[in-house]
Amino acid sequence: MKVLLTGGAGYIGSHTAVVLLEAGHDVVVLDNLANSSPESLVRVAELTGREAPLVVGDIADRKLVERTLRDHGIDAVIHFAGLKAVGESVAKPLDYYTNNTGGTLELLHAMDAAQVRTIVFSSSATVYGAPEQVPLIEKMELDATNPYGRTKEQIEDILTDVAAADDRWRVALLRYFNPVGAHPSGRIGEDPTGIPNNLMPFIAQVAVGRREKLVVFGDDYPTPDGTCIRDYIHVLDLAAGHLAALEFLADHQGRHSWNLGTGHGSSVYEVLHAFERAVGRPIPYEVGPRRPGDAPVSYADPSAALADLSWSASRGLDEMCADHWRWQQQNPHGYTG
Repeated sequence: MKVLLTGGAGYIGSHTAVVLLEAGHDVVVLDNLANSSPESLVRVAELTGREAPLVVGDIADRKLVERTLRDHGIDAVIHFAGLKAVGESVAKPLDYYTNNTGGTLELLHAMDAAQVRTIVFSSSATVYGAPEQVPLIEKMELDATNPYGRTKEQIEDILTDVAAADDRWRVALLRYFNPVGAHPSGRIGEDPTGIPNNLMPFIAQVAVGRREKLVVFGDDYPTPDGTCIRDYIHVLDLAAGHLAALEFLADHQGRHSWNLGTGHGSSVYEVLHAFERAVGRPIPYEVGPRRPGDAPVSYADPSAALADLSWSASRGLDEMCADHWRWQQQNPHGYTG
């Protein structure tokens, strides 16, 4: 297939480009480069021996998207593009609703006009909100608790309605848990702008000397070591899930949703100590107050993805940390130096 990756120069998009290219698919990337670097795609080409052409532009530019779809003969879209910081979404909700929900509407109009009606959507476990029951399963009621999560929930609703109204649409909703790690070559990885919002890239920046210490947000939760537990998944396992979903849609119409996680959680301290093993020395940290809204435990039930897609995560926490550290060591300042 010829696949358009919106936001494909970013962390998850670039790793998915590698997996798709290695599987024999053709890839075109549409990215406004607001939170990504074109260097990632240069390195994707180095790793795979195949180009992923970059179109610099925004999903909200309907005419550009439609022209890109037609000019490149695109068969399917994997939709990564979007703002993604929970805290920022609380401070700037209009930006998130305009960019994520509004931009996706323009993308879908362009797809419909170009008669491209297969889409894999990058959703998030944040759509579940803060349920008391774990593991999280796809049939749970969605109840996002912040603007970022609500944009993901809104887009899921839109895509569900589109697929119900027109049986030519093929839709996969992939609810990510916590993507970490990097390509084992160390050539591509996570390069967040500003202060990292997530645990592992923050630990990595402390380990490489960019930040003084990690702050653990609370160690008095009702968990074995008192810190929050999350489901961490290697970014290449996540990318493989997109390939599996894309190939599933080739033979299945309608709307489908899957959790992409490992099915078990790791605490903040477990991640910290695994990263220390990868680095070979202690990493400085201190305990701070809890963050509002953090659930004590969150992890996936990924059994539906195994049943429908024959997909499951295969990489463990130590491998995630080793790969993430290799990327950070080789690229202490990300793609810029």
